[in-house]
Order: sequence, then structure tokens, then C-alpha cells
Amino acid sequence: MNPVYITSIGKFLPGDPVGNDEMEDYLGKIGGKPSKTKRIILERNQIRYRYYAMDKEQKSLYSNAEMAALAIRDALERNGNVTERDIGFLATGTTRPDLLLPGFASMVHGETGLPVMEIASHAGLCASGTQALKNAYIQIKSGEHQAAISCGSEFYSREFKHTKFEAQGIYSNSRIPFDTDFLRFMLSDGAGAAVLQNTPNPAGLSLRIEWIDNKSFANQYEVCMYSGMNKEDGISSWHDYPSIHEAADRGALNMKQDVRLVNEISKVGVIRFLELVEEGRFDPENIDWMVCHYSSHFFKDELFKLLELGGVHIPDEKWFTNLYTKGNTGAASIYIMLEELLNEGHLTEGQQLLAIVPESGRFQTSFTLLTVVGPSAGA
Repeated sequence: MNPVYITSIGKFLPGDPVGNDEMEDYLGKIGGKPSKTKRIILERNQIRYRYYAMDKEQKSLYSNAEMAALAIRDALERNGNVTERDIGFLATGTTRPDLLLPGFASMVHGETGLPVMEIASHAGLCASGTQALKNAYIQIKSGEHQAAISCGSEFYSREFKHTKFEAQGIYSNSRIPFDTDFLRFMLSDGAGAAVLQNTPNPAGLSLRIEWIDNKSFANQYEVCMYSGMNKEDGISSWHDYPSIHEAADRGALNMKQDVRLVNEISKVGVIRFLELVEEGRFDPENIDWMVCHYSSHFFKDELFKLLELGGVHIPDEKWFTNLYTKGNTGAASIYIMLEELLNEGHLTEGQQLLAIVPESGRFQTSFTLLTVVGPSAGA
């Protein structure tokens, strides 16, 4: 089995950073009224800036596939050891592709203009980005391909345009429930991509992938973050409404998060973390960077408390996130965090990183152990 290295990482963040005071200039005020819950949500998540791929007239400036392609181009430009012809595999992850069909990877492949290659689309929420990464990792490790690209990309802002909610009969009073309003002020747009190879980058640092552990806990929990149904309607899918129009009018297509369940994600993540330690997969003492995707600062505090209860103390200075300045970009978040660490000089040879992505859709966890290596690692 071949060693696998992330030899470059790229990102694309659309436009200028948007501060908290400007959010509703882009998303719009539902019924002309500012959100009554925005302040509480922002106090809890502590996000100061995010990026939107639409302007204040709510016109899309990019497609989701275009953002993914731009992140891929950035990753390729940062890599002097690979050409377009070398790439044999592309895996993508996203929450909301631009089209229902074909798969997102097809659209991204078309946007990049890369040569004919094998592709795979991963759909879901935050963990779809690491599912794409693991697929690319397996392709290199097995020897099926020598170079691959994985990416995560999200265009959330257009989900939350005020006009969408104003057109829904169920919200004719101009108030939307907290489970949706909560997400309006949580999610951001952006894309990240990684080039994977079976040899390290000869001109700089690479991240050797030691292992990737993805686990689903859907057998233990009902749906938490979702779109395509209303729990209160007792209808299991938007397809089962009499018409698409009625499904939309009832808000079944809106993104929602069951706030009664969402706190379970911290517990699920910590339990799997402790299991991996017990299995001997890694030693917390040897981790230099905990690169953790969490949607809100609130969950960081919860993770700290639960880890302490489990007998694990990881100093605050070892935790890395750019949630507060880049926003919560879902499937792209882990790429955008690793991109900053690798490309802005935070890493040194020999360091170990544990990249963590908990997903609250129906509860998944993703853990990736990475080692920083220099050009001579593959010699």
C-alpha cells in the first residue's frame, strides 16, 4: 500500500468578508423586519466575519461548482510537482449542489476543464468533505491513481434569502422558526481543495495522511440537521407532498436543525475520540494541532468539558480554528482550516495534526491523523 501525502491545499472565499452588522443587507430582512434571534445566535457562535457568494441584491456571483473549481485551481497553482495530466481522480463534497442532477463532481469537473478522469460525488453535510478526502486517499493508497484531488464547497447564503421565506404560506406572519433562523446566521460560503499524491512535495511541506476514520451513528439518533421534510407534518419526504409547490409552501425544503438534539454531537465526537485513543490510533500527548470543525464557539466549550471528564486535557493553544474570521463553510471548513495552517507558515516538520469533523445531520464523526513532512520524506 502506498503512502499518501496532501501536497498542496487551495481555497476560494467569495468577495470581501461580511461583518455581523451587514449580514441582513445580504440575506435580507424577512417581511422587512430584522431577526429577533440574530443577536443571541451571534453571541453564541462568536463568528465575526463570513463570506457570501451573492451580492446585496441577492444575485449569485458564482455557482457552487465554480467556487469548487477556483479552489482546485488555487491548489494546483500552489503545487509545482503535478500537472493536470497527472490527476486521475476527483472527489467532491457539498451540502447543496447547484443541480439535482447530474452529480456535483460532474459539474465541478466541467468547470475545471481538467482532462478526462474518474470522479465521485459525495453528498451530505460537513462530513461530505472528508468523505471525499477519504475516497481520494484510498485511490492513492491502493495504487489505483498516483495523484487525485478532493474538495469541499458550499453556497449556503442563497438558501436563506428573505424572499424565499416570504413566499412560503406557512410563514405569512414574517416569522420563521428558530431551527431555521439559527442557521441563517451560522453558515457561510466558500470552497477548499487538496491535491493528494503518493510522493511528498519536493519543494515544501506536505501532510502525510496516517489514517482517516469516518463513522456514522445514524442507527442511534433521528435526523437533526436536515432539509426535505417537516418533522411536524409527519411526512417522510418532500416527494410525498401532493406537489412540489405544497412542499415548498410548507417549508419542507428549508434547511433546519433540531435544537433539541444538536448538543448530542459534542458527546458523539468525544466518545469516538476516546475510543480511538483506547484503540491506540493516536496519543493525545503527541498531537501538536487539534484542527476541529465546530459550527459555534459554544460547542468548543462543550468539547473541552467532555474531554476533561474523559481524562484528556489538551491545552487551548493546540486547538486551531478560523471559524471566527472565515465563517462556518460546512464541507469546505476542514480544507479552509488546513489551508491556512499549511500556506501561512504555522507548521513545522514532524508535527502531528488531528483534523476533526463532527456532523449533526444524523450524527457522523470524521477524524484524520496527519504528519507534517518535508521534501525528503519520500526518499
